[in-house]
Amino acid sequence: MTPGVVVIGRNEGERLRRCFDSIVGTTPSVVYVDSGSTDGSVAMARSMQVEVVELDLRLPFTAARARNAGYRRLKLLQPELACVQFVDGDCELAAGWLEKAAALLDARPDVAMVCGRLRERHPERSIYNLLCDIEWDAPAGRSRACGGIAMARVPPLDASGGYREDLIAGEEPELCLRLRAQGWAIWRLADDMALHDAAMTRFGQWWQRSIRAGYAFAEGAFLHGSGPERHRVRESCSALVWGVALPSTAVLGLAGWGAWGLLPLAAYPLQIVRLGMSGSRPPRQRWLRALFIVLGKFPEAMGNIKFRIHHAAGSGSRLIEYK
Repeated sequence: MTPGVVVIGRNEGERLRRCFDSIVGTTPSVVYVDSGSTDGSVAMARSMQVEVVELDLRLPFTAARARNAGYRRLKLLQPELACVQFVDGDCELAAGWLEKAAALLDARPDVAMVCGRLRERHPERSIYNLLCDIEWDAPAGRSRACGGIAMARVPPLDASGGYREDLIAGEEPELCLRLRAQGWAIWRLADDMALHDAAMTRFGQWWQRSIRAGYAFAEGAFLHGSGPERHRVRESCSALVWGVALPSTAVLGLAGWGAWGLLPLAAYPLQIVRLGMSGSRPPRQRWLRALFIVLGKFPEAMGNIKFRIHHAAGSGSRLIEYK
């Protein structure tokens, strides 16, 4: 089983070159989908003999739209394509990953998508990079979903219709949900899959990324929350409870009962302690993760509300970028 590769990106610069260096020559077909770059990414891709798809600037950009466009071009280049590896342009595939993922699909005909361990390239450079690395440290084996860097089997991908292009985020778990509903399995290997370069060094970037996550939670719950899995309902409700309901209750309580009305706010440090005491990571990483999970409920709530406003206004999803 020989995979093709689809790379998506926008203004990734040197990170995109590293991405191509890790792929070109390891597979017969590589397609790069560009979402309006102004940094010479398209010319660089062509100079490295990579097939390029430039998305129409008149239509909204989403990662899902880019992946689908690249996949369609890849199938034209490689008609007998059996599987496709999707990669973001800020990632570098690990040596041997394509062979390991393809071998898993060969050995497990019930698996539609396979992913591996995604690692942050520079977790030491910022708290926010470190948080990404912790987030991606998921257990191996059968999984409910994978991220944007994953290998997919062609028949189930075709049958599902691919990624939902109007989603600005959360398109990967949404696709995995539909695949699992059709009886397919999603699998995570313990092997290293790729290095990711988040380059997230500012609090504002992390905040925007968390707003986008909250938006995705609310949209996912709207689309599939009534199904048997209650998709994204828990995450969406959690953001609203911690990010809106609790502080609102405290403000109202302050007006009615004075300082005693602030008692609900004690839930925040208690939740940090509960989360910080769990997990196998070093203590510093556990406590940082706990702090930012709780703090993240506020931007997630903002994203949740943003989705509801957009939906009520019929304005559709709008890309939320953090880079």
